[in-house]
Order: sequence, then structure tokens, then C-alpha cells
Amino acid sequence: MAFEQHALVRVSGRADHDLDPSSHPARIPAVAQLLAEGLDLSPTATFLVGENGSGKSTLIEAIATAYGLSPEGGTAHGLHSTRPTESPLSGALQLHRGLGPRNGFFLRAETMHGWFSFIEQYGRHPDYHAMSHGESFSAVIDWAINPRFPGLLVLDEPEAALSFSSTLRLIGALDQATRIGIQVLCATHSPILASLPGATIIELDERGYAQTSWDDLELVQHWRRYLDAPGRYLRHLLD
Repeated sequence: MAFEQHALVRVSGRADHDLDPSSHPARIPAVAQLLAEGLDLSPTATFLVGENGSGKSTLIEAIATAYGLSPEGGTAHGLHSTRPTESPLSGALQLHRGLGPRNGFFLRAETMHGWFSFIEQYGRHPDYHAMSHGESFSAVIDWAINPRFPGLLVLDEPEAALSFSSTLRLIGALDQATRIGIQVLCATHSPILASLPGATIIELDERGYAQTSWDDLELVQHWRRYLDAPGRYLRHLLD
């Protein structure tokens, strides 16, 4: 029997979890499906793509926390909290780990300001607060992609701070990460990020989730139609 060499092979629901299926977050279709069926992760990169409210960030946050990473961003070695808002989902998850390193880093776009403030007391990082929003995100990701410390890189909407060119640069960084043995798990609204060659794409919607191709993503189809003719959409919004 072969043993997987990456950090995280599969995520599923614990048999003894006590989440109420009629309450948040278990009532979200994608969460309910994960608890019932589990989700296999690519040894290289897995992207979760879907509309607001589809459960992307809920799943990402819970998986990162269950893995042992700080729920507001960071590693397992520097837990910090400003205002706990995490759902109880992490405690209901069963992680099926591979033989890969257990190091990891979680970039959660909405709470990185707090992590920047937390980490500056240790003096081992540049002054992220002195950088632009996008520059700080890029610098943190570059720091996390370290061949000496492979493991799991979890990203929750990292494109929130990035320009078009910076997002393209992030694709290159993520490709390099997978080549040196870092496993990537990313929630995104960006069709650019989701185009990373070789990545597994999971689309979340009102029915749950399913693996799909980049060309078949609803997100990609909407962007193509909008850029081709913005008026098709704007006439419904601006009348």
C-alpha cells in the first residue's frame, strides 16, 4: 500500500460530530456534503471557487484551524486572536494526513492586518504595515514559500489585495511552491488564480460541490461574457 507524501490527503466529518444539520454552518450545502462524503485534496494545488455564501471561506478556515494553524492567519507556532468568530466546524472535521511535513501557513485576507501587528513584536519580519496592501500580501506569501519548510499553504481569497500583474506573479509563486513540495489549498474568486496549470478545481454552489475544469467554471464564463460586452450586464443594473 502506497503512502501519500503530501501533508493533507483528505478531509471528512468525524463520525461523532454533534453539529446540528439545520444550523450554521452545517446547513450550507457544501459543508453538509463535506461532512457526509469527505473531500480528497490534490497533492499539489486545490482551488475552491464559488459565489459569496457558498461556503468557501467557512471550509478553508475550518480546515486550516483543524490542521493546527492560527484561525486568523499565521502558523501553528504563533496563535493569536483579536475577536474569535470561527464556526465550530473545525472540531467536526477528521483530517487524513499524509507523510509530508506538518508545517503550514494560513493567509486569511480579512484578518492579515492583525497578524501583521502580532508578528512585528518578534522582529523577524519586515514592516508589513509600511507596505501597500498588495505588497504586504506578496511579501508574506514569498516568505511562506520556503523549500526548507514544506507543508501546507492555505489561502483565503489572497487576490483581494492584488492587482492583475501581482495576481499573475502569485500564479508563478504557487507553481514554484508545488514544485518544491508545498501543498496549496486556496479559496478564490479569481479566474486568474484558478487557471494554475495542474490544479484541481472544486466549484461550490447551492447544491454542494463538484470537481470541474477551468473552462466550465461559471465564474470564468461570466467574466468572458462581461469583458466581451459589459452592456449585457450593466443594462440590467443601471436602468
